[in-house]
Amino acid sequence: MADEGDILTDLNMDAGDAGKANGADNQPAIGLIQQYVKDLSVENPNAPECYQWQLAPDIDLQFNIGSAKIDEELHEVELKVNLTAKTDKGNLYIVELSYCGLFGMRNVPDDQAHAFVFAEAPRLLFPFARRVVADAVRDTGFPPLVLDPIDFQSLYMQQVQQRREQGIEPSELYGKPTN
Repeated sequence: MADEGDILTDLNMDAGDAGKANGADNQPAIGLIQQYVKDLSVENPNAPECYQWQLAPDIDLQFNIGSAKIDEELHEVELKVNLTAKTDKGNLYIVELSYCGLFGMRNVPDDQAHAFVFAEAPRLLFPFARRVVADAVRDTGFPPLVLDPIDFQSLYMQQVQQRREQGIEPSELYGKPTN
């Protein structure tokens, strides 16, 4: 069994030391350690007047994915969601969410780690962030807004292609601060 302070547990726990002798310590491993709301802002700036408005709102929804390398084996992945519902009369509600996951990664090549951080990790975090957004909108007095699923893999591949057209290999940016 792994030590209490170890962020990644041995995937072959029954094999004990035999797994280590067969090179299990060198095998790539990724694990979700914790997920959490890092920041949440919910505004209903025109209540109670907005409940009388009959206009259908325009929804502006934006996502951003960021990461921070905490140490060699620990990475924070941040899924930012900015949502504004507005009409000609003003904003109905504004939700800004920063939902994060703390991931442990060991023996993962940089190109694969980059793809995991910016495509797979957000896919894992999204259902939980979607629930937080739906609850926040409901708590403003409006029906919950359930976000449609997002194909983070396709978005990632589009970003990779754009970077390559600019002469930048995305994995070169891995581990560097993102804005």
